Amino acid sequence: MRFSVLGVVFAVSILSAQPRAPFVLDETTIDRVHAAFRDGSLTCRSLVEQYLVRIEADDKRGAKLNAIVLTNPDALRAADDLDRRYRQSGPVGPLHCVPLIVKDNYETADMPTTAGSLSLKDMKTGKDAFVVKRLRDAGAIPIAKSNMAEFAFSPVETVGSILPGYTRNPYDTSRVTAGSSGGSAAALAANFALLATASDTGDSIRGPAAHQALVGLRSTMGLVSRGGVVPLNLAADIAGVLTRTVAETAAVLQVIAGEDPNDPATAAGRGHVDANYAAALKRDGLEGARLGVLHQAYDTPTLDREVDGVFKRSLGELRGAGAEVIDPVEVPGLDELRRTQGSCNQFKHDLNRYLAGLGDKAPMHSLDEIVKSRRFHPSIQVRLESAQSSTDVPEESAGCRSRDEFRAKLRAAVLRLMDEQRLDALVYPTWSNLPRLIGDLNTPGGDNNQFFSPSTGFPAITVPMGYTRDDTLPAGLQFFGRPWSESTLLRLAYAYEQATHHRRKPELK
Repeated sequence: MRFSVLGVVFAVSILSAQPRAPFVLDETTIDRVHAAFRDGSLTCRSLVEQYLVRIEADDKRGAKLNAIVLTNPDALRAADDLDRRYRQSGPVGPLHCVPLIVKDNYETADMPTTAGSLSLKDMKTGKDAFVVKRLRDAGAIPIAKSNMAEFAFSPVETVGSILPGYTRNPYDTSRVTAGSSGGSAAALAANFALLATASDTGDSIRGPAAHQALVGLRSTMGLVSRGGVVPLNLAADIAGVLTRTVAETAAVLQVIAGEDPNDPATAAGRGHVDANYAAALKRDGLEGARLGVLHQAYDTPTLDREVDGVFKRSLGELRGAGAEVIDPVEVPGLDELRRTQGSCNQFKHDLNRYLAGLGDKAPMHSLDEIVKSRRFHPSIQVRLESAQSSTDVPEESAGCRSRDEFRAKLRAAVLRLMDEQRLDALVYPTWSNLPRLIGDLNTPGGDNNQFFSPSTGFPAITVPMGYTRDDTLPAGLQFFGRPWSESTLLRLAYAYEQATHHRRKPELK
């Protein structure tokens, strides 16, 4: 058979003239986006436009998730600039044109930061938080600020005074997102962006991740800076991100981990940032791993039967992927140890120092001014007034010293358990109960995040482990590890994720 050169040229021209298939936004990844940039089928501007259209369609309209406080008016300009730079010299960094949702307690140079409170409305500090700057320098584009529980108080629901109404769970819009990073989680789960920042004092990376079938890493205290994040309790605050995949959690951690002179806690992380977190991502990463089931973290009288069933199935999945599961294990003497825990309410101390550092850029200069302004959601009044009456000073007040002594003993006890049992990690459900119905504060909450990781400063990661209630409501599996063991946790979580693929997008209605 013979083909003419003219015929071949004509056929090729016909094929090249065929319209390209539109880029699929749902559940896309950084790698897919970058591949589309390379083959010319996508521009940064087009990507950002599509996400902004998605937000417009389903945040205040459509599914009415109410996850977004405001979109960034400079986002498209930034996208055009990145397109120009890409044409000239290629990607600006590993997160080139990665659309980013920023939790509203992170400072951003181009958007206000309010911590969910009318008392800080329109506060612009003129700079980026450390994490936001690292992400932006790597090529990410902050496209919106997300709703949060006001001042990050609530681990259960996402409501504040800066935005009317609750943020809704995209898997069931009658239910909560957990808190306080629920806006970031709902937005990311609904495919409003590729990444979202979050913060975790007791729950607020891992809880919203579990409720929205996401990946959430609470890193070791000192690995990632809290600089430029409105504080709740600097003895436990952690800055981080939510992602849809473990690989993207590893990629972002590589960007944001590191020392910051504006956050003294990060001095402890010196020498502990791994050179390549992605190297931990091995499909056989559970082979030979020893995992202990920590019933003390989750096994309570209110444990939901379906959550427990999904968790027990996940233990089988872990074994099937090659892990040795030791069930149960326990921290000896934990109940007695917990009775020695002191109380330290340092919110006023930390917030006042933060506001003082902003000077005239802050509309309020102290917690007293905030309380007197009455510009906050009524649900947090008691908590604000309790903090206002506190005289606790970290490392000085008797309650704070007692708390710190307790935490040192707990760290030693957890490490002793892990050493004696030769454990790579401890595992338990991220929440023992379902996402509550919005407005319901009576049914069991089931938050298993407040104690072990925050009190020790050790890292923990949650990944999707399945669904309850007719396969509709997400549940999360948590791996809790030794200090600076992020690579180990990423390895375990990645292998579990790749063996199960439980994450699926919500069907927005």
